[in-house]
Amino acid sequence: MSRRPAPPSPAPRTPHPGHSVHRHAPERPRRPHRYRARFGALAAGAVPVLAFPAPGQAWLAWIALVPGLLLMQRAPDGREAAVRGWWFGAGFILTAMYWLIPSIGPGLPVLAVLVGALQGAVGYAVHRLLHPPLTARRALLALVVVPAVWVATEYARSWHALGGPWALLGATQWQHPAILGLASAGGIWLVSAAVAAVNTGVLIVLTAAQWRPRALAALATVLVLAAGPLLFALRDAPARTGAVTVALIQPGVVEDPQARFEAGARDTAALGGHPVDLVVWGESSTTADLDRDPAALDRLRGLAAATGAPVIAGEDARKADGRISKDAVLVSPAGVVDRYRKIRLVPFGEYIPLRPLLGWIAGVSRAAGENRAPGTAFHLLPATDRTGAPLPVGALICFESAFPDMARTAARDGARMLVYQSSTSTFQDTWAPEQHVSLAAIRAAETGRPAVQASLTGVSAAFDAQGRELARLGTDGTGALTVRVPLTEPGTLTWYDRVGDVVPAAALLVTAAAAVGVWRSSPRRRR
Repeated sequence: MSRRPAPPSPAPRTPHPGHSVHRHAPERPRRPHRYRARFGALAAGAVPVLAFPAPGQAWLAWIALVPGLLLMQRAPDGREAAVRGWWFGAGFILTAMYWLIPSIGPGLPVLAVLVGALQGAVGYAVHRLLHPPLTARRALLALVVVPAVWVATEYARSWHALGGPWALLGATQWQHPAILGLASAGGIWLVSAAVAAVNTGVLIVLTAAQWRPRALAALATVLVLAAGPLLFALRDAPARTGAVTVALIQPGVVEDPQARFEAGARDTAALGGHPVDLVVWGESSTTADLDRDPAALDRLRGLAAATGAPVIAGEDARKADGRISKDAVLVSPAGVVDRYRKIRLVPFGEYIPLRPLLGWIAGVSRAAGENRAPGTAFHLLPATDRTGAPLPVGALICFESAFPDMARTAARDGARMLVYQSSTSTFQDTWAPEQHVSLAAIRAAETGRPAVQASLTGVSAAFDAQGRELARLGTDGTGALTVRVPLTEPGTLTWYDRVGDVVPAAALLVTAAAAVGVWRSSPRRRR
């Protein structure tokens, strides 16, 4: 049987002169509006800041991460989820530290971009573990891994060179001593982990299609929420042995250094006749070098004699070596007893990192014109109360209240009380003063030591050994805030005092293990 020959293919048509042939390229698929989601993540990063002072909506912290986590979860792939996490972190830093604009100007967006990149790890972890369809196994892993990655990123950006541990998520709970029961066990890091875990649980409950992961997340959320109050109820309160009366001097906004010194002296002199054990002035309360200015020293000696209490003055002066440093100086009627020089300086405020490269920032902002000289070691100041009994205090200066390890060192060295000196006049009408004073409450709860903060312009406050506020003088007040502070028994140590930063160490290990797991399961690795 013969086959029919195939019909010849038609010859190509020759276009008629004067006519053109239009060739249509294949349509490209429309790219998703990825920048819409990224800008949404940037805005979502601002939401958790409302839980910090001064907005103070602490309850919001337990759900504030959910919008950002949802955008990371719904990303088309892990890379885009990490980018959204980066934008979320940048939005968080920009909002939480907006008040730094006068100090570092255009350096703040740069800082936000650099530090915000750390949150890319959170975005990747959320997408990897929580993308639909969500299983119970991945939900359980997420409840452990996502909080661990969050704490690991907070711990990484707490490095002094990156600005220090400011705006840690757990700090939103500073007004809730029951929640701060977690801080006495694992520091602020454990509170941050709890808040991140609850947010992760809420996300799972809202987005999981199956009942098993929803039930698992709901149970975990309830247990984490109950952990702090339960620990607070079961743990014995720090044993009290006596109390001291502390006067915190707040002269207000006084630009002239000599007038500021005189205002502090007047407020201190007004204490005469009242039983006071310790007088605390704010940071930079004098610009005189008390080792070389006999007139200023004599004035402080006279005030110590008149009140019957030693004075801790804040010295911000150029020393004999020609460099400026900030010291907490303990003065008695006999003269200077001891001094502590600030170790951890404020980046850009008191020194500019890599000044040869970034020194130009000082020309467009209020960044430090010259670097301050840091101290070399921390030690207690050997104060005494009005009966002559020893009252060793851990006197730390301003920004140092942000560092948990410094307060913990003071507690382990035998401090009966934590004393912070502050000056936030540059940020007087911002959220900074309220954010700053909240750290003293957290340090008190972590260490089981009462804490007081004297600020030149507010907020000055005192907290007991569990972080409960005893007294406060806001930014609109001036004068002397006198408060009776109960002391804890010498040698008392919290779990956090004993074990230190176990929580961030565990978070780093979990994060590293998760990273290894991702690497081992990657397609390239399998091939």
